[in-house]
Amino acid sequence: MKAARWYNAKDIRVEEIPEPKVAKGQVKIKVAYCGICGSDLHEYLVGPIFIPVSEPHPLSKDKAPIVMGHEYAGEVVEIGEDVTNVKVGDRVCVEPIYSCGECVSCKKGHYNVCGKLGFIGLSGGYGGYGEYSVVPVNMVHKIPEQMSWEQAALVEPTAVAVHAVRQSTLKIGDTVAVFGTGPIGLLVIQAARAAGASKIIATEVSPERQEFAKKIGADIVINPLENDVVNEIKRHTDGLGVDVSFEVAGVNSTLNTAIQSTKREGNVVNISIWENTANIPLNNLILTERQMTSIIAYRNIFPNVIQLIANGQIKALDLVTKIISLDEIVSEGFEALTKNKNQIKILVNPFL
Repeated sequence: MKAARWYNAKDIRVEEIPEPKVAKGQVKIKVAYCGICGSDLHEYLVGPIFIPVSEPHPLSKDKAPIVMGHEYAGEVVEIGEDVTNVKVGDRVCVEPIYSCGECVSCKKGHYNVCGKLGFIGLSGGYGGYGEYSVVPVNMVHKIPEQMSWEQAALVEPTAVAVHAVRQSTLKIGDTVAVFGTGPIGLLVIQAARAAGASKIIATEVSPERQEFAKKIGADIVINPLENDVVNEIKRHTDGLGVDVSFEVAGVNSTLNTAIQSTKREGNVVNISIWENTANIPLNNLILTERQMTSIIAYRNIFPNVIQLIANGQIKALDLVTKIISLDEIVSEGFEALTKNKNQIKILVNPFL
C-alpha cells in the first residue's frame, strides 16, 4: 500500500509498504481522510519530538521510519480474533493514544498522562497517512450515519479543544481569550462558546486567520502587532482581564501576554506543545493567584465530541481549507501550512 513515512525533519517519503495484518484484538481500517496536525508539522520542521528514533517506543515497539497521521477516520474492513463490539463495514474514527493500562494514571482513567504515553502515527503503528491502518479495537469509536468522513477526521483535534475547555475553570457567562488561531485555537473558540462563554477575544497576527477567527465565532479579534494586547483585553473586560485564557501559539511572549491578560485568580490554560523552553516570570502567577493549567490530548470524551460535531454544536468542518492526495502531502500539505496562513486544516485522502 501507499503510505507517508517520517524519516527525519524535512524528510517525509511517500512509498509503497506492505499492508498491515490484523492480529488478535485489532481492527483494520480503510482510511477515508486524515488531517495534518500541528504536531505533525512540528515533527516535519524540527522533529523528532514524539517520534522514537534511537530506541523503539515501549508500547508500539516501533521507531523511525514511522507511518504518520493520527487525525483520521475510515471503514472497518477486517477484524481480529476476540473483536466483538465492531464489525466489518462499521464507520469509525480513531482515538490514537497508546497507554500502558497499568500505571496509576491509567488505572484512574487518566490514560492521557500515562508514563508511557504515545500516539499512533507519531510513536509508531500504522497511522492515517496510509491507505490502511491497523489499531487495537479500544482505539476505535463508531460514528453516526449523518456524520461525514471529513467531520469524523476532525474528531481528534476537536477533542483536544473540548478537553482543554473542560479542564479549565470556565463557567457559563465567563470571558475568554484565545492566543493563537490555528486549528486548535479556532476549535477552542467554538468549544468555549458551546460551554457558555459570554465574550471571546482572539489574538492573531495573520490577517487570514483573523478573518477565520471572526467567522468561527470570536467576538473581538486583536492584532498584537498593532495593539497592546493586555490593555485591549482589559478595556473589553472592565479593566479586569478575562476569566480564562487559552495559550495555543507555543510562543514565549504570547504565553506571558496571556498570563497578564487574565484577571487575578483567573485561569491560564496551556495547550501548546513547545519546541523551545518557556521563560515565565512566576510572580505574575504567584502575586495574583492565577492558576496555570496544562493539558495534553484528551481522555474519555470521544463519544461526546462525536455528538457535538454531529449535531452541529461545533462546526469543525468550517476549518477545512483543502483536500489533497498522499502524493501531495509534502508540497501541498506540510509546506503549504508552513508558508501559507490562509491554510487552516488540510485533509489527506489516501485514495485520491
